[in-house]
Amino acid sequence: MASSGNLIVIVGSLKDDHVRAVQSGIQAIGHDPVIFDAMKFPEELPISISQKSDSISIDGKEMGRPSAVYVRSLYQDPSGYGVDVEEEMKENWRRTMMAFRESSTLLSSILLRWDQLGVPMFNPPKAQMNITKPYQIALLQEAGLPVPETLWSNDPVAVKAFCKDQERIYKPVSGGAATQIVSPEDLTDERLESLAGAPVTFQEILPGDDVRVFIIEGDITCSLRIESDEIDFRQNEKKIEPIDLPDKVKEQCIKAMSVVGLRFTGMDIKADRHGEYKILELNPSAMFLGFEKLGGVEICRPFCEAIARHAS
Repeated sequence: MASSGNLIVIVGSLKDDHVRAVQSGIQAIGHDPVIFDAMKFPEELPISISQKSDSISIDGKEMGRPSAVYVRSLYQDPSGYGVDVEEEMKENWRRTMMAFRESSTLLSSILLRWDQLGVPMFNPPKAQMNITKPYQIALLQEAGLPVPETLWSNDPVAVKAFCKDQERIYKPVSGGAATQIVSPEDLTDERLESLAGAPVTFQEILPGDDVRVFIIEGDITCSLRIESDEIDFRQNEKKIEPIDLPDKVKEQCIKAMSVVGLRFTGMDIKADRHGEYKILELNPSAMFLGFEKLGGVEICRPFCEAIARHAS
């Protein structure tokens, strides 16, 4: 097996503030991480791999088996943040989609190889399936962890039954739009016909505190309460402050991270009417710079230290 010494790889683009922050943080510790800019592949980034698991060349550099890898994004979704292929899609959407499929297959294979070789990954590609929200919530439920009552459906009959005489919210299955409260107008036959276009997530309303919990390799780095006047706090934060969660909730959060198979996460939990926290989701590539600034906490430094420990 080829050795790559103390090589640390960051998968993501230098256009991303978080990638630059982690790069600087790791450099401050005394390592010089390699930036694997997946956004440049295939037009500007030559990659070659052979049948040998550790035969991986990126931009002319033999990568072998790195000491640690931080996966920010592979940018292999044409609708994803930072990806601009509008003109290519207009010209030939089928060819563009096929190119994304081919590129994604190769890039994913590299991460899967490193995972198979035992490289510590933040986070491993095998955990990506566990991030799929309907599957993730079921995993947590089966593990005996508290999760909200949820329905994912495109069936108007099932949705009406789930929302009957209950306060519910709705949101996309995979994210990307703000959470809304289900109104009587949303349950009309005409409105529910839109479910034929795509399924929607319906969920019980949790009116208590919004909390973001950052966990690095099984240790809670910080817990932050987010004050907001909106049902969806994203971009509507009034105040973010550190809080100390009850021991039982801390144990639940750490267990959830283990169930999903992550080394680093920003986990969203929210209290119900009785003050009991329920787990909404675990993010495999959580943004943290804004939470650091507004909450007055350190996340990037301990995260970089955790990555660098594997290269020491």
